[in-house]
Amino acid sequence: MNAKISSRTVYLMIGFAVLSLLAGFLGTIVTITGPDSWFALELIKPAWQPPNFLFAPVWTTLYILMGSAAGLVFAQGWEKKEVKIATVVFLIQLALNVLWSYMFFGWHLLLGSTIEIIVLWIMICVTMYLFYKVKPAAAYLLIPYILWVTFATVLTATIWMIN
Repeated sequence: MNAKISSRTVYLMIGFAVLSLLAGFLGTIVTITGPDSWFALELIKPAWQPPNFLFAPVWTTLYILMGSAAGLVFAQGWEKKEVKIATVVFLIQLALNVLWSYMFFGWHLLLGSTIEIIVLWIMICVTMYLFYKVKPAAAYLLIPYILWVTFATVLTATIWMIN
């Protein structure tokens, strides 16, 4: 088994990582959690919520892993139907990822963002399944992402319920 990755694949992984990081940046435009923010002043949050400083490095890592996974899949050949479907589903879940930030932090829609993150979680599972069919390693790279979004789903739902 040859584990060597071609330079084309590396460039695709980097390109999709940059795309994912840009999507994450779009979400941060409305993600204001400072001491004077709606999030800090108006919401009751569970005691088990992680500290705010943890979110940026975790999400940065996750976006890099997500993009790397998408690059691995895309490198298998755009002409293949399964690659096209997996890539489109990945882009849809990436858009849903950004939308959650707007629904929760920008528009303060606690119930809506709870429903939306459940849809996002489902789309991540679908993405992982489709990635696995094309390139199993790509699905494995998404394991930290699905674990974090599982936690974020519980956190979002809890914030909705206690507020």
